[in-house]
Amino acid sequence: MSSSAALTTAQPQQQPGRAPRRDVERNYQRVLEAAREVFGELGSAASMEEIATRAGVGVGTVYRRFASKDALLDEIVRQSMQAMLRAADDALASAAGDGLVQYLHAVGEEFASHAKYAGLLLTRSADPAERARLRAALEELTNRAVAAGSVAPSVTTADVTALVWSLRGLVQADATLPPDAWQRYLAIHLAGLRSGATGPTSGTLPPPGTFDDSR
Repeated sequence: MSSSAALTTAQPQQQPGRAPRRDVERNYQRVLEAAREVFGELGSAASMEEIATRAGVGVGTVYRRFASKDALLDEIVRQSMQAMLRAADDALASAAGDGLVQYLHAVGEEFASHAKYAGLLLTRSADPAERARLRAALEELTNRAVAAGSVAPSVTTADVTALVWSLRGLVQADATLPPDAWQRYLAIHLAGLRSGATGPTSGTLPPPGTFDDSR
């Protein structure tokens, strides 16, 4: 037997990696969807057992993917941040001046999708690098809108960040509001930001970094 052959036979047999099973991914998505529903109904009082029951899986299945309720909430925050980053990238790829309005509508949709448990998400910390990326995108979108004349020259990134915050506050303020109430609110504020408007004449907002505008 040649030395190369001996070396080959001496090596342990390669075990092919096990491909993710469809039911594993399906259970993962079911747990996340159930968590959103249960957190929306019960807030921080929701238990992992209740989430497992809603998802139709054993509680062990939930704990295999998420070691604790905090880990589950962190994953919901991570997915929300990813949705916001995708929306920002899409807006940056749009025609000059149009991206800001497109992004703000995406923000409203995202906030409305988890309005009932938004208060819980506000207690979580998003990744600092991703938060900085989102702030940079918002600044670029605002600058483009100003340059294109889509908003008044006096509008700043801090103004738009405050609008984002107020959108979030609106969607979580009152569960009896229609789910699309934020659209009317946003339309009113966008009308005030248009280049034909007088624009803000007094008052100073803090710089955008002061706000936790991550989601």
